[in-house]
Amino acid sequence: MKSEKVFLLFGASGALGRTAVDFFLNQDYDQYYFFTREKYDLKSSNKKYEMILISDMAKEENVAKAFQNVVRKEGANYFLFDTIGAYIGGESIADTKYADFLKMLNINLCTAFLISKYFSKLVQNSNGSSICFTSAQSSLYPEENRAAYNISKHALNFLVKTLSFEGKKINLSANAVAPYVIDSAANREWIEDTTKLVTTSEICSIAHSFFQNYKTVTGNIVELPGSIG
Repeated sequence: MKSEKVFLLFGASGALGRTAVDFFLNQDYDQYYFFTREKYDLKSSNKKYEMILISDMAKEENVAKAFQNVVRKEGANYFLFDTIGAYIGGESIADTKYADFLKMLNINLCTAFLISKYFSKLVQNSNGSSICFTSAQSSLYPEENRAAYNISKHALNFLVKTLSFEGKKINLSANAVAPYVIDSAANREWIEDTTKLVTTSEICSIAHSFFQNYKTVTGNIVELPGSIG
């Protein structure tokens, strides 16, 4: 008997999240949960989905409440794609406001930690599951004037690596996609070399490949530097 495949998406109203909604609705999952700060109308679909409004995901009570919406089904496989993230940069460590540093940690790391915690609880008796985070290529290479952002994303990478080890006990794999610059309207306003842009569809495709190979692929931070041609 085929196991039911349940898909969870966090950050469904962002630039990457909206693409992910459309992309994954066209894949072979049986039930969808889209978590979003802002509800919006989806294109007509015959798939079973719920769009769930959430508030600040850096607060544990909000993450716990979000996961209460997910029905735990015996023998199901769960797949989670976390697209939540934000960027602050352009200043040296000396000039970076402490509040901005904490903001980067909260959005890029603390939300991922809490999602990892409650997803692990959800899937601990499942048939096998997988989680994918959105990191950044710059998290792997130190550079000036982006300390708060890069540190938060580098810490996210270590979360993924740690979760991949702990996940073996509960049949949970963990990976991350690390694009250079995500192709969005906001990013196109400042970037000069558009070959460094990574489309949201490309990111979703890598995440989906993790889910397709969830039994064997874990602990990877896959760099997406942009176009090579």
